[in-house]
Amino acid sequence: MQHSVYRIIDANFNRAREAARVIEEFSRFALNCEALTARAKQLRHELSAVIGKLDATRLITSRDTLGDVGIGQTVDKQLKRGNLRDFFTAGCKRLTESLRTLAEMVQTIDPSTAQMLEKLRFDAYALEKDIVIFSDTSEKFRRVSLYVIISSSLPADVLSLAGRCAAGGADCIQLRAKNIGDDELFALAVEFVKVCKEAGVLGIINDRVDIAAAAGADGVHLGRNDLPIEEARKLELTPLIIGKSTHSLEQLYAACDELPTYVSLGPVFSTGTKPDAEPVGLDYVTKATKALSGSGIGHVAIGGISLNNVERVLGAGAKAIAVCSAVTEVADPIAACRALKGRITALKGD
Repeated sequence: MQHSVYRIIDANFNRAREAARVIEEFSRFALNCEALTARAKQLRHELSAVIGKLDATRLITSRDTLGDVGIGQTVDKQLKRGNLRDFFTAGCKRLTESLRTLAEMVQTIDPSTAQMLEKLRFDAYALEKDIVIFSDTSEKFRRVSLYVIISSSLPADVLSLAGRCAAGGADCIQLRAKNIGDDELFALAVEFVKVCKEAGVLGIINDRVDIAAAAGADGVHLGRNDLPIEEARKLELTPLIIGKSTHSLEQLYAACDELPTYVSLGPVFSTGTKPDAEPVGLDYVTKATKALSGSGIGHVAIGGISLNNVERVLGAGAKAIAVCSAVTEVADPIAACRALKGRITALKGD
């Protein structure tokens, strides 16, 4: 029976290691996310180190590939995969199943090593969750090029502007309502989200992750003094797009450690929306977008951007821009959005 235990351990170690590699490759090539790739790689190496505590000679000599009665046995649709996400999901299931089997089998040989394997299993569950959330939200935000912020607490204004900006080509609209009670904000957020969903654009709530989750918004934008992203994730009912404000490279690096969906870069120019904020300039946009390369994290340049300077912002490296007064405080928000979206599309070559 001891020989059989080693056979099971050997088979499941190989299966788990292969599955961890699938997860690592998905994080690396599909998500282009260095942080998640590193976690998957670390888990794979820790698994090898833990199994390395066992008798390697007994493991390899227990292997009997030709005599394995399980080889060649299949079930319907066993290897059917429609896309990369299917490969990732199957890899996650194989990994956790194998780790559970390993922990139970190794328990009969070395209980302390079995505990390490059990910890790895829970690490795998956490990694799967983080990858799924990052993948889902990043995919949604990837199509954003024109992001509009509505700074108003008047329901009629908010809903009218949201509808007109969506009609003009905005991809994402944020509700930034200040000095309003929670009950009023929630009621407004529900209607705002409804307008955004009907128009097929992303609806983001500023600051309030609780309101965003309760109203069914696509996401929330957090400032530097708002909830940490890890804590905000505990309140989400479905994966939320989470943005984080940054005004310097130091803040950018700190934000990236939290793995947001996107970061805002600005204010690029002086802005009447936040008159006390010191402009960071185009140089920060260039440095920040280069720093974000390989992170999988999106970005949006913000602050004083208009039709007159959007070409300079995109030329500095920005892929998406956020505007407020440039479209919300003009006579025709639809035309203003169309002009900006047209300029962005032309400059990006989409």
